[in-house]
Amino acid sequence: MGHPSETLSFPAEQSPHPVILRGAKRSRRISCSSLPGRFCDCAQNDKCLRRRGSIQFHRVNGGFTLIEVLLALALTATLLALLSAAVFLVASDWNRDSDRLDGDLENSLALLQIDRALHGAFPHSWLDEESLTRLVYFSGESEALSWVSTVSPQQRPGLAAWQLYNDEEQGVALKLAPAFTDHPEERFEEAEASLLLPGYRADFQYLYTELDESRQWIDEWHGEERQELPLAVHILFEPLDEAGDQDEPLEILARIRNSRHRSIQPNVGLQGLLQ
Repeated sequence: MGHPSETLSFPAEQSPHPVILRGAKRSRRISCSSLPGRFCDCAQNDKCLRRRGSIQFHRVNGGFTLIEVLLALALTATLLALLSAAVFLVASDWNRDSDRLDGDLENSLALLQIDRALHGAFPHSWLDEESLTRLVYFSGESEALSWVSTVSPQQRPGLAAWQLYNDEEQGVALKLAPAFTDHPEERFEEAEASLLLPGYRADFQYLYTELDESRQWIDEWHGEERQELPLAVHILFEPLDEAGDQDEPLEILARIRNSRHRSIQPNVGLQGLLQ
């Protein structure tokens, strides 16, 4: 005689979804809460977990929602915008400082070359065909200077003629030419000018000794008339009006060691007249 099916009942709050297990001899109706989660075949297709004597249902999370994705993208875009702005500011400051340092370095090298050339100034003489006399070459004015020096920027042997003058639109220009026995002015006309200090203008002064041994600065010096070179040259490089307030004035004070020619006597009588 077969055994009747037994039914096991549980409280409603503990067995919301009863499950019937069928065996060889009997079938039992038990709650899915008494089975492991992997054997649960609830109709809602949910994962059942027992917590504090009751069954809680947790829906399986399959990914992010659209709102979460949009919020993440907005936050990422904001961070990238802030980061790019900071990088741009740092790069701009770096480039500006680098350009300023490069400009200062170029100006320093230019001033060093001029200072060396003035220290190596030589009382170069040339033959005047009309008077058949040798004259000392040195042409100094308030805005231009031409002289012969033993210093050459190309480090070539021999003497080199230098000419500095103001270009009203660009800055201080330089011309170089080889110095021979004739007047260098003809080769200056054929030489190509290079911009030495852009955005500056030069003001020249020359130091001489009067008859009473006192020293003064004057704005002009012509070697053909004085037959000697000045004791020193002072050059003040001031920024042009369009250059801005960031550029500072530059200055050179160079002493000329070989101011007199070994075979040409200076014209001392003209010192009082040419002041």
